[in-house]
Amino acid sequence: LGEYQISLLHTRLAIIDLDHRSDQPFAANDCVLVFNGEIYNYRELRAELEELGHEFRTDSDTEVIVKAYREFGTECLERFEAMWAFALLDQRDQSLLLSRDRFGEKPLFYALWDGALLFASEVKFLAALAGRPPSVNRDQLKRYLVNGYKAIYKKPDTFFSDVEEFPAGSFAVLKNLERPVARHFWKLEYRPIKMSMAEAIEGARERLFEAIKLRLRSDVPIAFCLSGGVDSTVLASIAVNHFGQEIHAFSIVDRDERYDESENLAITVGELGCHHHVTHTSTEGFFERLRKLIAYHDSPISTISYYVHASLSEAIAKNGFKVAISGTGADELFTGYYDHYAYWLAEMGNRDDLPDLVGDWQASYGAFVQNPVLQDPLVFLKAPHERSHIYLNRDFFNSALLEPIDEEFVEENYSDSILRNRMMNELVHESVPVMLHEDDLNSMYFSIENRSPYLDRHLTDYMYTVPSEHLIHDGYAKWLLRAASQELAPTEVILDRRKRGFNASIDSLVDRNDPEIRDHLLCSSPIFDVVRRESVEDLISGDLTDNSYSKFLFSFISAKMFLESELVTGTGAEYRTV
Repeated sequence: LGEYQISLLHTRLAIIDLDHRSDQPFAANDCVLVFNGEIYNYRELRAELEELGHEFRTDSDTEVIVKAYREFGTECLERFEAMWAFALLDQRDQSLLLSRDRFGEKPLFYALWDGALLFASEVKFLAALAGRPPSVNRDQLKRYLVNGYKAIYKKPDTFFSDVEEFPAGSFAVLKNLERPVARHFWKLEYRPIKMSMAEAIEGARERLFEAIKLRLRSDVPIAFCLSGGVDSTVLASIAVNHFGQEIHAFSIVDRDERYDESENLAITVGELGCHHHVTHTSTEGFFERLRKLIAYHDSPISTISYYVHASLSEAIAKNGFKVAISGTGADELFTGYYDHYAYWLAEMGNRDDLPDLVGDWQASYGAFVQNPVLQDPLVFLKAPHERSHIYLNRDFFNSALLEPIDEEFVEENYSDSILRNRMMNELVHESVPVMLHEDDLNSMYFSIENRSPYLDRHLTDYMYTVPSEHLIHDGYAKWLLRAASQELAPTEVILDRRKRGFNASIDSLVDRNDPEIRDHLLCSSPIFDVVRRESVEDLISGDLTDNSYSKFLFSFISAKMFLESELVTGTGAEYRTV
């Protein structure tokens, strides 16, 4: 690369074209490619490229990237319906193209260390290449502890002060040793188009079916993550009842009534006739499993949900599957959260039938809301800038730190629509980036590729042309998703108004009454340079019925193990041998 030497390394999880001819680094047409991900529309792109005169020696999507780049240059990125992170060396002009998919489904980290530009899908690989550990970003760690997972991507920080994450939906062209300057090739905007409810439903249905169809392409077996909620049930139901797939579904069941979806699972499995594999949450081996996960993630685990999700990935792998389909992104696309309903009511504030709309809320989501801010359905009509429900109890958590972090909640301004602006912040900064990071690492830890049909570019773009008034109807949030799957999915599940979420209680995982566990949590550790020991003692002995306190205890445990990990301490074998 100019006057510098470039090395491209790759380990392949073969999903499309299993032959070694498609292994990487992949060289063709004066280009060399290393690629992590999947180009779902590779068949359509290949046909187009063949008509333009290109010849192929493999059946892979990898070769399609190279040929599309040769034909269209960086504009090829706009044509991919895919998830990816890749580096493509163009030997004609000695340039390197780095790129990452629209939502950041596949990770890409980089660092400028000791006169070299290093990039990789995991931080541990950067450390192994450099022969030294990265430096912990204490501000990011405190951000995570106090404000939770929604704060992790609020700033372009990682858990390491000398490691950066390449932004989603972007590319950079490098011609020498320099910090990548990312340029966006895709940006989501809310541009509503006048349409009827029937038109909105049909448009969502058409694009959802196409998104699932593309993600059913695989040369290896596919599994479905099934939570019992609307999102995953819709995906499995369309696969079975529209595309005629015989599927294997995998579920986690927690004994806490707030998260137990056994009833809905039984209904779905019974109606679809799918093979069903169930894993139960347990305190057994929790600390050992979490420690191994953190070592693989190179960071604390963002929430209890993703510790649980790892067990699901393990079960999928043990049963011989290499691809899993999950419902990530549906809530942020179709209005799935409790506060979305209240934002929607604020947006409908000038309608004459507002009292009726509030009555619908009271008979549906309103009956299950626990967050005190959201128990008033008109909270955002009265106070549009109210956001205290997002960083709930942050003052208490901040008081648990030796040096509190002074970061109140902020959000980007993407739209004049109060609802859509909130949803886009979740999609770009708060929820989806975290979920994708955790989904990918949990899956790849067990050599599984995770696919997210709801994050289809055409479906997402379309949903941001739908007028917000159509998103909620007759007391049902996510109405377009429910309506688009009617006659295919179980009615009792699709019309279940209660949202439980894919989660578990900390008491399903940690026996706080066990003296040995208490001693383990309070023993000498670098975490107590950040967190007050007495605050943790109080928390262990306290009432964790409030979900935010349960989350904080998990975050403390996760942060503790992260600071004790080999990557942070520099005691791993990779540093001694490189």
